[in-house]
Amino acid sequence: MTRSLTTLRVAVAFALLVGLASMSAPRAQAITTPEILQSSMSTQCLDYQVIGVCAWLYCSAWGCTVRTSVRVKHYIPELVVSAYENTGDNPWTEIAMLSPPTGDALGGGSARESVAQQHSNTHFKNVDAIGHPSELFYQFASGFGWFCESNSQPLMPYFISTLDALAWRSGVPEMAYPEALTPGMREMGAVGDLWSPIYPRSGFVSQTHDYKVAATAAQRAADVVTRSGQPHVYQPLIARDSESSGIWGPDPVKEGDPETHEWQELAPNMRMSCSTFPDGGEDDQLQDPGDYAWALWRPYRCCKKRGQELLYFTGE
Repeated sequence: MTRSLTTLRVAVAFALLVGLASMSAPRAQAITTPEILQSSMSTQCLDYQVIGVCAWLYCSAWGCTVRTSVRVKHYIPELVVSAYENTGDNPWTEIAMLSPPTGDALGGGSARESVAQQHSNTHFKNVDAIGHPSELFYQFASGFGWFCESNSQPLMPYFISTLDALAWRSGVPEMAYPEALTPGMREMGAVGDLWSPIYPRSGFVSQTHDYKVAATAAQRAADVVTRSGQPHVYQPLIARDSESSGIWGPDPVKEGDPETHEWQELAPNMRMSCSTFPDGGEDDQLQDPGDYAWALWRPYRCCKKRGQELLYFTGE
């Protein structure tokens, strides 16, 4: 994983050196950092709740007392996950330089008939998962009272599919995993509306609906990033979870489970609400295969640490 982290850091350094001036002209459906910051001010996505109290044992030279603090629950935008057609075309304008164009070699869209063992209903998406620029969000959350924080680093590239070319373009080794070979195991969608299996976690999706292709690719990338030790080139984003510090983070992302995540569509249409896939975004499919982006929000529970030891807490 050290080599993976070094590769990602090199990509960041490259982006900083190139600068904003090197970017191509703005495209349709593009989204900018200020717009992403504005989108984080969503009360529905935040879903702020006071759920209980924490009791702390506080000891000093003059003895010990019990102090209490409010326990809260809310979602935090940790990543911006883009699923797009061609390298260099990330719809997040300022980040597009992290995945420079590499020519037409399977850049995206439907699989080509000239490529053996691929089918016309198989489509491909590049995916980047970048740390959410969450500064404005924390200012927004502070207005509700005590709030939780995550380990997500703003603008940090946690996953760039062009750097994970072997696994993201071939499905190796995950095509041989039980999750990939067992029907009904780790599948995304609803009863009567199956979108796609999660495994193998690659950019190729057997699906004709472009929005569902992009959403599946984004879900797969989030599945990878929120776990450690996966056979991909990436930087893990492990949730903060320390009961002794009064922080309870979510489990790794699991498709359809709001207790691990929710998605907020950013492009092609920005929504000020969050949900899990299927999310009704099928109507936002672009006429031609195109580029999409979502913010990944994850739920945290926390309370202010007011002593050396947590005695007990209440609430879900």
